[in-house]
Amino acid sequence: MLERIRHMLRKEFLQTMRDWRMAGMVFIAPVIQVCIFGYVATTDVRHVETAVFDLDNTQASRQLVARFVGSGYFDVIEHVTDEARARDIMDRGQASAILRMNTGFEDDLRAGRTAELQVIVDGTDSNTGGIVLSYAARIVEQYSEEVLDSRVARLTGSPPRVGKVELQVRAWFNENLESRNYYLPGVMANLLFLIPLVLTSMAIVREKEIGTMEQILVTPIRPTEFILGKTVPFALIGFFDVIAITAFGVLWFSIPVRGSVLLLLACSGLYLMTGLSIGLLISTVSRTQQQAMMTTFFFTLPAILLSGFMFPIANMPPAIQALTYVDPLRYFLVIIRGIYLKGLGASVLWPQMCALALMGVATLWLAVRRFRKTLK
Repeated sequence: MLERIRHMLRKEFLQTMRDWRMAGMVFIAPVIQVCIFGYVATTDVRHVETAVFDLDNTQASRQLVARFVGSGYFDVIEHVTDEARARDIMDRGQASAILRMNTGFEDDLRAGRTAELQVIVDGTDSNTGGIVLSYAARIVEQYSEEVLDSRVARLTGSPPRVGKVELQVRAWFNENLESRNYYLPGVMANLLFLIPLVLTSMAIVREKEIGTMEQILVTPIRPTEFILGKTVPFALIGFFDVIAITAFGVLWFSIPVRGSVLLLLACSGLYLMTGLSIGLLISTVSRTQQQAMMTTFFFTLPAILLSGFMFPIANMPPAIQALTYVDPLRYFLVIIRGIYLKGLGASVLWPQMCALALMGVATLWLAVRRFRKTLK
């Protein structure tokens, strides 16, 4: 048995490494993709291109604009002088926000009246627009509080002695609230799911297309041995990708790994087993590599959407939430983010680990059962 499996392993490795393009896609492409996605997969909003429409042009209005620039979130690209230019610069996408102050802004402040600042944002991207508005609200609130304190001090001749509530904020697990620390482990999970799945989904189909299945059928190899020979090489490749991607994320992007690396590898093994089993099941029901590739595509896209990587599962309808329980990516996202950011151990992550193990064993059993040592 071991001798037959050894020959299958040797055959699969040689077939994969023979094409240098395939070897590059397997070993180098994941690191390149992590590098690209590491810079792209972030929701942090900085350097918002901002236009200033200041009709008052007084010390108070200029001081407020300076507060926006000094925050580091807003970059003033132009001072517009009429509404037509303000509309044009927003229509062309040259500015994402416009600060407008009407005539009398400083006079209202001096008289103790409410002075209005209009913040116009590009709402095409609702998430970015909401973040920009929250930044603006925070800056204006702080400025308004300082103006009020200054007015009270001017009227009474002494600083205000009214008690205040000071908000002290502390974020656990991601102290600087870097969105990259949250999204990059998810990108890693997607890559570790996609690459083995694609490779194994075409494993058996390739044998049929190149005509070597007939040669395998006349050998004494059993279905279980054949499946092991097809999965173990890609599992080893998957473990290599786990180590390479993790090392690159830590060394290049400074993504923290607060938990056990050994636990991460063990959980990755369960995850890879599930992905490889699904790929083999797809391979056994497909007749051509094109069919296998399209089936893989139609499977991976819903899996990513239902995993919670892009959209919170809690916001999905109840019927859709029920579908997420058969998505292995959902469980591994909890595991990898828990190990990376929270330093969780098996005592907390065991439900997700058990779910991956059950899904992997069940899918592998279906793949072995589906495979028949006959041409179909």
